[in-house]
Amino acid sequence: MKHSMSNDRNAAKPVIALTLGDPAGIGPELIARLLARPEAAQLANIVLVGDEWLWREGQRVAGVQVATQAVAGFDAVRTRPDTGVPAWLAMDTVRREDVNLGQAQAPGGASVLRVLDACMDAALAGHIDAICFAPLNKHAMKQGGLRHDDELHHFAQYLGVTGYFCEFNTLGELWTSRVSSHIPLKDAAAALSIDGIKAATRLIYQSLQANGVAAPRVAVAAFNPHGGDGGTCGREEVDIIAPAVRQLNQEGLPVQGPFPADTIFLKAQAGEFQAIVTMYHDQGQIAIKLLGFSRGVTVQGGLPIPITTPAHGTAYDIAGQGRASVDATWQAFRIACRMGLSHRAARAAA
Repeated sequence: MKHSMSNDRNAAKPVIALTLGDPAGIGPELIARLLARPEAAQLANIVLVGDEWLWREGQRVAGVQVATQAVAGFDAVRTRPDTGVPAWLAMDTVRREDVNLGQAQAPGGASVLRVLDACMDAALAGHIDAICFAPLNKHAMKQGGLRHDDELHHFAQYLGVTGYFCEFNTLGELWTSRVSSHIPLKDAAAALSIDGIKAATRLIYQSLQANGVAAPRVAVAAFNPHGGDGGTCGREEVDIIAPAVRQLNQEGLPVQGPFPADTIFLKAQAGEFQAIVTMYHDQGQIAIKLLGFSRGVTVQGGLPIPITTPAHGTAYDIAGQGRASVDATWQAFRIACRMGLSHRAARAAA
């Protein structure tokens, strides 16, 4: 009877894949600190994926020891008894002697790609409900075989996404999305369109609902200084952004804007809005990182499975020193758990 009740408890939890991130960064230490928290295993049926030597090293640096249960594959995770400890799926992706702590190198980047691709295969097969990955380094990944500008575009192609996708940055209850992302600032105006703004807004609205917010309060940022001053300081607000907001309202989405970008975050900080749609990368990134860099989370939006990660990077300068804060990783994991539950429910209802 005890064994049966244990299975029932695990069956009610989302299956979350955790990865160790770039082996030369702070990722292994962060995951060790995360899994040392007893409440982590209470929130999810966790499967930790990576190299055995790297996991041992992460625990050593963090000064913790975490019990795990070895599994032969992702397909064994969902049905395992609730032992109160994470599942452990070992992969051999990088040799210890090929990793130089604090350096972006091809072996580390290739390791990250192999582990993430294995997790996405598991997602496509229905074995996991969400992925939370420790920090990676884009330069190392490009050296190691990444053929895209960033990991989001790799995820999208690997998972067969044909619709709109974008990166969300979150801080506590506040989420941001952006219409354009990793492009030169000089190209940002040309990247704006009514359809693009509508897609970015719809996606963050729906993603907040998947995160448990029944009626998200979403604001749309202006592009020009002072919101364009009625067209005297740029016409993007008049010709593109305001029409997009009106059309979204007509579709039934109660979003507001455009609001000048230099005040919109003050409104959000005061609790008026839970999400802001920004027009380009730094418009939202600077504000949200100033509000709380060490607690920020990146959510990969528009993918067929929730994928989250702490918004900070690999912190090569403090790798191996035992100084890394787990706060953002903990928040990324909690979002993965909430969205993973919604994802599983939606899949079951389909």
